[in-house]
Amino acid sequence: MIGQIAPRDARPQVYNSPPAPELHPPVNQALELLAPARNADIAIEAIRHGADAVYIGGPAFGARHGAGNPVADIERLTAYAHRFHARVFITLNTIFRDDELEDARRLAWQVYEAGADALIVQDMGLLELDLPPIQLHASTQCDIRTPEKARFLADAGFSQMVLARELSLAEIGAIRSRVGAGGTANSAPPILEFFIHGALCVAFSGQCYISHAHTGRSANRGECSQACRLPYNLEDAQGRIVAFDKHLLSMKDNDQSANLRALADAGIRSFKIEGRLKDLAYVKNATAHYRRLIDRILDDAPVYARASSGRCTYTFTPRPEKTFNRGATDYFVNGRQADIGAFDTPAFAGEASGTITRIGPDWFEVDSDEEFANGDGISYLSRGRKLAGLRINVARRVGRHQRLFPNEMPEDPEGFKLGIEILRNRDQAFERLLEKDSAERRIDITVELGETPDGFRLTLRDEDGISAAAEIAHAREAAKNPPRAFAALAESLGKLGGTDFRATEVKVVLSEAWFLPASTINALRRDAVEQLIAARAAARPRLPRKPPAEPPAAYPERELSYLANVLNSRARDFYRKHGVELIADAYEADTTPGEVSLMITRHCLRYSHSLCPKEAKGWVKGVNAEPMVLVNGKERLTLKFDCKACEMHVMGKAKKSRTIAIKAA
Repeated sequence: MIGQIAPRDARPQVYNSPPAPELHPPVNQALELLAPARNADIAIEAIRHGADAVYIGGPAFGARHGAGNPVADIERLTAYAHRFHARVFITLNTIFRDDELEDARRLAWQVYEAGADALIVQDMGLLELDLPPIQLHASTQCDIRTPEKARFLADAGFSQMVLARELSLAEIGAIRSRVGAGGTANSAPPILEFFIHGALCVAFSGQCYISHAHTGRSANRGECSQACRLPYNLEDAQGRIVAFDKHLLSMKDNDQSANLRALADAGIRSFKIEGRLKDLAYVKNATAHYRRLIDRILDDAPVYARASSGRCTYTFTPRPEKTFNRGATDYFVNGRQADIGAFDTPAFAGEASGTITRIGPDWFEVDSDEEFANGDGISYLSRGRKLAGLRINVARRVGRHQRLFPNEMPEDPEGFKLGIEILRNRDQAFERLLEKDSAERRIDITVELGETPDGFRLTLRDEDGISAAAEIAHAREAAKNPPRAFAALAESLGKLGGTDFRATEVKVVLSEAWFLPASTINALRRDAVEQLIAARAAARPRLPRKPPAEPPAAYPERELSYLANVLNSRARDFYRKHGVELIADAYEADTTPGEVSLMITRHCLRYSHSLCPKEAKGWVKGVNAEPMVLVNGKERLTLKFDCKACEMHVMGKAKKSRTIAIKAA
């Protein structure tokens, strides 16, 4: 903060308000950090910790059952978000039965009237309804893997779309080339969105039906039973065990920390964190981590711009490895890799924190550089590489070792022994930091005090170029101590602690050092802040709805199988309008007979076990490992491999008991 004092003979300045600036930079420039939220309170903390936008469920029809929120909470959230020109996206991304469409339409209007900025949708039937003039974003459930599909969705009226997690940088670049790279918010190619952090669904999103086939709970309707996290045996064509009791469909968690600049250069403009079911600590930690990384890109590459207002400060150092994760992978962004699976456990094992050096009757010592605390959670891989855990009641430093007293000593001589690695999956001290207020977000402004014919004017100008002013009529009385008066004015004018703003520069431009009571300064500052808040609100237009192309663009295919997830008549109308001639029912309609692909994935168990015919060497070369079978109890799922597309299909059919139960209901 700097006080600038005009010479005593300076004439009072006349303030002319400039026109409102363009708040939305071209979409090929703004980088958006998009954070998840289970509820409005978590969403507000995500924004406070640096999110440019949040995605959250409304009262119904979100693809995360149990993460719904009342419309009143959506309204409270949007009011907070819009103070920073951050945005709120509502997940309306299940597929609908015909009898649900009217409720979905009404809900779309309700969240629009509550201030929501966009709807995230999967079901194309919604586009045939009387929706409000709100932006539409294509959900991950739309399975956007090809330039042709991305181009079609852009032509159909989608302003933003999240690409498949499985894409490489080259594939992302090809999509960007197809949909275009220029434009502005009012005339734009779609913003390309990509998951950069969190849990990875092993299937292409929208292409997994195991849950519905086995339990009647559809992933496309927000009720996935997560069969991918179960343990399986893997058998080859001769019934031999290739892998025993492993979580073979469970992926490590996504972490693109090292690839953000490459993703931006490939065309990604919205960086999405997974986790609408995750807790507050996870959202705070991940959001702050990626905010810092994106800010570095913005500092280093002026071609990119901020997507919202304000700068964040934190009371903690973000460390994503300390909150829930299954290990880290960047998946397929840099090409296929072998080490992408969390085969040992789908739980949070924690970070490596030392090895056991001594074991006592009710304690053990660890050689570690880490400082443990009472309440820490410890895990280790016991016999058979099964995850076991315990809670530390007391932690004491003993020389260069730490002596840990758990709530109960494990009875596991084969697993819990000298030399084993200890992992910490709860850092009590870190968690305590995140339970408190852990961030502030403030908008930088400059403050200038000048004179008017009958008093004074205070002008505020924010980091977005938005200005506002307040005036007050007040008699001019010369200060007895001019230097002290100027300094006191500058200090008082910069006191903005109870607002969203932070003064980075204070100018006192007066013809003479006038005496102004503190009450007058406070009133003038309060009025100016209110005017700036109003000016910011007026300068923030709602995101425009993108009109579809006319005539309607042709869909890339003429026939749709159950994989297109068409469950209602309005979705059929949509596809027919776009040139599709044959449309099968969604799998959830229970009209798809026999054994079909219940999951399609780029993850390949032949590759993971060095049996890929493209990669095999030596004696393995030429071995026919197909078919392979996943076995969980009495459940047997056949694996088929499409080597041309480099995909694995998990084959199966609906259980009769599940079908009967659904019909009875």
